[in-house]
Amino acid sequence: MKTTFSRLFALLAGVILLCLVLMGVAFRAVLLGYLEDETRESLQSNGETLSKLAAVYDITGELDNRWGDFRLALSAAAQMAGTDAILCNTDGQVRLCSCEDVSHCIHTGGSVPQEMIDRVLAEGDAFFETDIPGLYDEEHFIEGVAVTSSLTDKQIGVVLMIAPADQIQSVLKNTTAIFFYVCVVVLLVAMVGSYFLSRSQARSLEAVTKAATRFGHGELDARVAVGGKNTVEINELAQAFNAMAENLAQSETRRQEFVANVSHELKTPMTTISGFLDGMLDGTIPESQHRHYMQLVSDEVRRLSRLVRSMLDISRLQAQGISEEKKRRFDLGETIGQVLIRFEQRVNRKSLRVDVELPDRPVWTRADPDSITQVIYNLIDNAIKFCNEGGMLGIRLTTEGSKARVTIQNTGPTVPPEELPLLFDRFHKADKSRSADREGVGLGLYIVKTILGSHGEDITVTSENGLTAFTFTLPLVR
Repeated sequence: MKTTFSRLFALLAGVILLCLVLMGVAFRAVLLGYLEDETRESLQSNGETLSKLAAVYDITGELDNRWGDFRLALSAAAQMAGTDAILCNTDGQVRLCSCEDVSHCIHTGGSVPQEMIDRVLAEGDAFFETDIPGLYDEEHFIEGVAVTSSLTDKQIGVVLMIAPADQIQSVLKNTTAIFFYVCVVVLLVAMVGSYFLSRSQARSLEAVTKAATRFGHGELDARVAVGGKNTVEINELAQAFNAMAENLAQSETRRQEFVANVSHELKTPMTTISGFLDGMLDGTIPESQHRHYMQLVSDEVRRLSRLVRSMLDISRLQAQGISEEKKRRFDLGETIGQVLIRFEQRVNRKSLRVDVELPDRPVWTRADPDSITQVIYNLIDNAIKFCNEGGMLGIRLTTEGSKARVTIQNTGPTVPPEELPLLFDRFHKADKSRSADREGVGLGLYIVKTILGSHGEDITVTSENGLTAFTFTLPLVR
């Protein structure tokens, strides 16, 4: 299986190599076209010059008699251009050549294909990339220019400027060699740079991988270093991993605390039940007291039932949430009043003063009525439980903008500021003396927060000067 490093390095190297190849092909094509154009323009310019010179030598109409003088000009022009030059008559027969050694010249007396001559005479000048049988066996660049007599205004011959095609190939070969060596150096430098770049990126990813592996093996403090030589994307990945690891670590801590709390809450009543039953069975508890202790066992069983039911409710809420089908429009004030009636006996037993502020008109909201009833019930139950004897229980319903605001408060011990954020945790007990409380299971406020969260709402708590208040909101509807 290929590594990220090898894939990234191969990709960068391949892209660089492809770019160099394409650039080389394009450069060769442009250079070839440029050289061919330059060669053609040079041949055409020299051919036109010699054509005009030939017309001047023919000013007396006796060019053939003055060929010696014109041959010198023909040779000089050819040497300066680095080409061959020949003069043909209109029948294609070579009359003059630029060769220095006239006695060994193979061109004079030879003939040029008539179709080539006819094309030059018809067009005035023409360019060919071909050979001339008997004269030039290999492919050459040939520029032909017609010679027109200045006396008769008739075409009396053709000047052919001839350059070997391998001259351009030689230039291309040399240029290609230089380009090749430059490309090799560039490719090596680029590959070395891409190697270190790819390796750097791969090391950053390896750091994330190692941290994830360590985290998976139980090292919950494993984190990825942020900053340094990392790129922006790697830093974002590291930060995302660290945030995920932090959340998972906190979740694991909460899970462990939850398991420990559940174990404790289950262990306490089970130990009590087992102790009472064993005492009645072995005779430690007199038969006359069996009814009393059986009542205590029954209370512990009901407490266990409430704990299990509460945990099932929480699991259902977290797994399913509150479906839209369960939500309907109802009067929040009426619901508060109905719930408050259930606590009449407990309020009287503690001689509490109840201060209720409800609007005269209905306050309509849209939510799950049963869940909101449970929220209000748990909050009032919690307020009465921790309200001091003869204290005050306050319930207030107001509207603000598009929200209905419910506040349930009670007098009693002030909750320390550091404890306030923990009140909604599972099994958290702000008052450590609550261990003696046999009614609560430590899940009431957690259920409240879970229900409101399922509705997209939240709850806050304040505790100052012996007054603790819980406030939550619900949407207003017409």
